[in-house]
Amino acid sequence: MDQTAPGESLSEQEVADRYPWPDDQPWVRAMMVTTLDGAAAGPDGLSGSVSSSADQLVFNAVRRYADAVLIGAQTIRAEQYSPMKAKPEDAARRAEAGQSPAPVIAVVTGSLDLPWQLPVWSESTNRPIVITRETADPERLATARQHADVLTLPALTPDHIIDALVGRGLRRIVCEGGPSLLRDLLAADRVDEADITLSATFSGTEHSPVTTALPEVKSFRLVQVLEQDDFLMTRHLGQGR
Repeated sequence: MDQTAPGESLSEQEVADRYPWPDDQPWVRAMMVTTLDGAAAGPDGLSGSVSSSADQLVFNAVRRYADAVLIGAQTIRAEQYSPMKAKPEDAARRAEAGQSPAPVIAVVTGSLDLPWQLPVWSESTNRPIVITRETADPERLATARQHADVLTLPALTPDHIIDALVGRGLRRIVCEGGPSLLRDLLAADRVDEADITLSATFSGTEHSPVTTALPEVKSFRLVQVLEQDDFLMTRHLGQGR
């Protein structure tokens, strides 16, 4: 198992190198932060209030060489996502890997009730993707197409969602939640890696969404632990990965 020594500090690039992507296959990573009492958010209902600079370093490192950042509608509404923009320092490495200059944000929504006023739609390097059902409301579909590339699927199942992204050449996928989307991906065995930060905080679970139980427990194996500022950034691989 890879781990940092007590007090060891890693640079942004060193952290990125600790989170490699496979070269030859689709790969879905789940990212989340959890407090010592199992909360996914602080009293303000946001994950940032239980995060830290060390956690954000890992968060940004995992995103750097991703193809797509996959989220649910409630997550983009709550977290008020910023534009996904290309970074000059990543241009050469992304180009060498055959990637576009920046990750594309992909939002899963059945209702198409999205915060269209956010600059993430108009200021991202790549046009965002909205993933919805073929039976979605026509007027809302028309609105969505003004802001994003829209993928309409027979059903919003994990297999349909991931296969649609991979079909567009987006093989390196980071799922940043919310909990219901992550739960469904886990139930369908579509999560290859879980990058989980244990936040050195307590906050209470009032603002953390409750998800239905999985049909069976999903086991992952621990392969890496990074420690900084009393936060533990862990990396786990799914069975058979």
